[in-house]
Amino acid sequence: MSKKPSFELVSQKYAKRNRYAEIWHRMKRNPGAVFSLILIIVLVLIMIYSFFFISWEQVTAINAQNRFSPPCSQYLFGTDDMGRDVFLRTLYGTQYSFAVGFGSIAFSLVIGVFLGAIAGFYGGWIDEAITRASDVLASIPAILLGMCVITVLGANLVNLTIAVGVPCIPGFVRMARASVISVKSNEYVESAQAIGMSSFRIVFSQVLPNGLSPLIVITTASIGVSILSASGLSFLGFGIPVPTPEWGAIISSGRTFIRTAPHITFFPGIFILITSLAFNLLGDGLRDALDPRLKK
Repeated sequence: MSKKPSFELVSQKYAKRNRYAEIWHRMKRNPGAVFSLILIIVLVLIMIYSFFFISWEQVTAINAQNRFSPPCSQYLFGTDDMGRDVFLRTLYGTQYSFAVGFGSIAFSLVIGVFLGAIAGFYGGWIDEAITRASDVLASIPAILLGMCVITVLGANLVNLTIAVGVPCIPGFVRMARASVISVKSNEYVESAQAIGMSSFRIVFSQVLPNGLSPLIVITTASIGVSILSASGLSFLGFGIPVPTPEWGAIISSGRTFIRTAPHITFFPGIFILITSLAFNLLGDGLRDALDPRLKK
């Protein structure tokens, strides 16, 4: 006869999880989300390593004797046209790519969610004005808008962050507006109005926190897109000035030698690909975990 499961095992199996434990449980069942999370953790560890163990002098020192050295035991990713170690420059570049990726999304998230929440809650001419302005901004190609911002403000890390973040604002405006509209008619909102709570406080303390799930998903997926956009602007010469080892700038400096020294562009390109893919997969995993109805 098979043993009956003990009461403890049964209770553990069917115990009710809290919200965060349930989200993590669904995430673990998605191989792509778990794989992307591991990749992001590895990239964050690389960034931390580059902060403490790779100096600015190491990534900018010119060594004319080792120009175009192919990948070897001494130079894992080879060297560029000035003899600089591509491996160290690529690892160091995670600092700038992550700074632009997270900074630009934080910038666009604050502005977009604020405007979208106001538009969705108040409606009327406020909604119409914010929506139309958002549509106009969204109609401009992101790369062109970023180039215009950099041309006006100048090329540096902060301005690159703004240039990448501005085209992302319409997406957050639309998502926040839709989330607020979907929950603002609930009873707890009417209760908050009945006790005399101000409309502004209701929006940001009652309505918006209950519609965060779509915003979390779009935020995660947008980080990868922003890193890709920043690399594209740097590739075109509208990013961080040389000799800063940003991934797009490294690829731009090696494009002239792509036939004779393809390793200069290959390895930074792989890092851009992996990072963008990881954040996109994580966004898909969060979407399924936060809204399990999508899997049915």
